[in-house]
Amino acid sequence: MARTGESVPTADQVGDDRELPEVDLDAEAVTAASAAEAALAVAPELVANSVAEYVRAWWQRVRGGDTGVLPIVVGLIVIMALFQALNHSFLTAGNITNLLVQGGVFVLLGMAEIFVLILGEIDLSLGYVAGLSAVIVALLMSPSVNLPWIVAVVAGLATGTAIGVLQGTLVTRLHLPSFVVTLAGQLGWWGLMIWVVDTTNPTSGGVISVTNPVVFNLVNGNMTALEGWITVVLAVVAYAAFSLTRDNRRRRNGLAVPPFGLTLLRTGVVAVAAVVLLLIVDANRGTATVPLSGMPPVVIVVPVIMILWTFLLSATRFGRYVYAIGGNREAARRAGVNLTRIRTGAFALAGLTGAMAGIVYESRLGSISIGIDGGTLVLFGVASAVIGGASLMGGRGKPIHALLGGIVIAAIYNGMVLMGLSVAVQYMITALVLLAALTIDRVARRGRAFRSSAED
Repeated sequence: MARTGESVPTADQVGDDRELPEVDLDAEAVTAASAAEAALAVAPELVANSVAEYVRAWWQRVRGGDTGVLPIVVGLIVIMALFQALNHSFLTAGNITNLLVQGGVFVLLGMAEIFVLILGEIDLSLGYVAGLSAVIVALLMSPSVNLPWIVAVVAGLATGTAIGVLQGTLVTRLHLPSFVVTLAGQLGWWGLMIWVVDTTNPTSGGVISVTNPVVFNLVNGNMTALEGWITVVLAVVAYAAFSLTRDNRRRRNGLAVPPFGLTLLRTGVVAVAAVVLLLIVDANRGTATVPLSGMPPVVIVVPVIMILWTFLLSATRFGRYVYAIGGNREAARRAGVNLTRIRTGAFALAGLTGAMAGIVYESRLGSISIGIDGGTLVLFGVASAVIGGASLMGGRGKPIHALLGGIVIAAIYNGMVLMGLSVAVQYMITALVLLAALTIDRVARRGRAFRSSAED
């Protein structure tokens, strides 16, 4: 039994991506809670009976300080408009496709960080976890070993997962700070990567080429127009089926269901966005003599991974426990959550997703080098997650935050390259963007805390 004044997560909050608020179990405090405050704690689609009511509830939450992904979406639009004004080639079909490809690594590293950031932890080793996993994949596919690409990829993913389990075990069972463990891992996995390459290919110069066309074409290949349309149709149908199935399941269980018009509107937005994206990548981005068009497979693979991880975190017991631990670790422990298992699982998933980022990275370059700048890559991963809306304090974060933040990072990087800015200037501007995102996060938290205390 929880004692008076003790903070515990409610059943509805466990599956939420926002910071879990503290709930005072004092009877007088509970009876004093206002209806308006309760409305702000519930997703607007669950308290609305129509699209108009949803808009009003959403705006009420925005005014209450819960802006969601609105700032990052507005910021992305402003960034794109600014770079287009400064360089008219920014919004061309070729550059947009290149931007999406560049952002793939940032997005995946950001999604990897999401798993640990929700817990209030951090993984500084993911850049070199990605590098070591990519080296394993490239070596196993090399002519001297010549294993099937699927075996090599599975081995690379298993490597990242195993590293995540090891680091998670050190954090959870030995109670070591994740910052220290993963900082040591950053150096250790980099050293192991160098040793593996120097031992197996001493004459390679530290560079292992990607020889398998399947892995190489993950980024460098292009789908045909027919394949692209089939993919888009299947994706929209799958999204609609998932949304309707979820609503029907909630309705059967007696839970609140979003209005059908809202589900229809969301499906329409997804369909329009998918078609626009397909039309852009299907436009000729080559020359008149050497045409180039089609969607690179990575542009589909990254959103699919995002959808899978979103489902895992929002619709499974594991995901609810992750958010519960991030919101209030002690309350989650007293509620019977196995902290060691869940936290270790989150580190394992971070390692797995980091390995995916490594495979995308080597596919894009056509090789993997021991000179990979894993330190910068992991900082971009953290920046992608935080800029997108995840919190370094724990309890809040979604895979879509990493997707949006990764696109922002890629847009800034891509735009600065088009403008011919030096690497030094690029780093400084990216740092300012990260600081701005952290400032917005902290101000929003203080604003919510101030309003909550004022209402009490």
